[in-house]
Amino acid sequence: MIVVVMDISIVNVALPAIRADLHASMSGLQWTIDAYTLVLAGFLVLAGSTADRFGRRRVFQLGLTAFGLGSLLCGLAPGIGWLIAARTLQAAGGTMLNPVALAIVATAFPGPAERARAIGVFGSMSGLALALGPILGGALVDGLGWHSIFWINVPIVAVAIAGTARFVPESRAARARRFDPAGQALMVLVLGGVVYATIESPSLGWTSPLILGLLAAAVLGVVGILGYEPRRTDPLLELRLFRSVPFSAAIVMALLALCGFGAFLFMTTQYLQDVRGLPALTAGLCLLPVGALVLVLSPFTGRLVGTRGPRLPLVISGTALALGGAASLRLGPATPLPAVLATYALFGVFLGTVNPPITNTAVSGMPRSMTGVATSLASAGRQIGTTLGVAIAGTALGSSLTHGGTAYTRAEHRVWWLVLALGAGIIVLGLVSTGPRALRTAARAAALFEGAGPTRAAEPGDRYGTPHASASER
Repeated sequence: MIVVVMDISIVNVALPAIRADLHASMSGLQWTIDAYTLVLAGFLVLAGSTADRFGRRRVFQLGLTAFGLGSLLCGLAPGIGWLIAARTLQAAGGTMLNPVALAIVATAFPGPAERARAIGVFGSMSGLALALGPILGGALVDGLGWHSIFWINVPIVAVAIAGTARFVPESRAARARRFDPAGQALMVLVLGGVVYATIESPSLGWTSPLILGLLAAAVLGVVGILGYEPRRTDPLLELRLFRSVPFSAAIVMALLALCGFGAFLFMTTQYLQDVRGLPALTAGLCLLPVGALVLVLSPFTGRLVGTRGPRLPLVISGTALALGGAASLRLGPATPLPAVLATYALFGVFLGTVNPPITNTAVSGMPRSMTGVATSLASAGRQIGTTLGVAIAGTALGSSLTHGGTAYTRAEHRVWWLVLALGAGIIVLGLVSTGPRALRTAARAAALFEGAGPTRAAEPGDRYGTPHASASER
């Protein structure tokens, strides 16, 4: 999981080197990140339901193989187009890793308390990978060149394949879900239309026929999903899950959280290297406060969620993100480095406290037969957020980097105001989704699914967002 998630952040620190070596434009750099996250977001749900049908270990091993091959091709890419294509293959493998790994964890620990702790560990690894990616990436870029950030994945994947065969038990859903090609096409249409329009709008203009056509297609895709998916027996997007307030809020919070952090990483690595003139390794080390705080706070947050519930961690993470956005408004080309590091520490507090409660809230009250779909949607929310964060940040920055550091930091302000608003949104959703009324909606949503069995009313221990087994599973 670490290498899959880290490939979202590790590439950010290599963007200046990639731009110089491959003569890439700003949109080329955006697509280097978003080709990966967009494919992850678009096909995570399909991968989760496929793993439920054919076996989670089998799909996980197939994903590892594709991810390793894509990483190797990324390191060999001779141009930006080849790199983006290889990133797409790499992401295709990643879709079979992220949600499937979480489903394996969730099904391996049937007890509510131990499941909450295990999910906390899993969430902390995801957050740690995002935070440590720039540090490791900086060391590799300075020492071996940008190609090495992809080659390092290959031996790690080889070890993971062997470890999976040795230690991971096979598991499937009790009832296999049918494939939904129309739903998958509609989902890709919506995500691809919005992201492509956002990234290419600076060069084509928002009134361009192509941009307007893509946005119109995305709107029609949403209408198609709402009209088509509820009529299917096994839809790709199980809209009934969204009747659970905790689940719906978790998806939105995942999107908001990673949108803010994706924008932060995209802008920060370029600010440190291109505006302040720091080498890649030093720029990566400037993000050490983020990684250190994630390392310290994530395990503690996982335990806190298991014992007291997700509300407090969600409020803390939202507050930290909002404060980080507000503090970043004061950063300029000559801001003292200690002030810059203190600002980044706020993002570390945010990232260290946001993943475990969101992940646990997403599966709150859901029957285990829906674990793969529910966790896939939560992971898709994260990837959509990261994709949009990079797209929005790159669009806001435009060509400001060529006009000097002051112009760049002024252009950043529009994004930092957005980050502040995203943090406020997480606070509100965290409070709304953890109350007794919200948890009762989760119980009613779980009862809608075949094989879910009777779902009891919320009890004191239930408010912590821990999934319960159905009567038949008990």
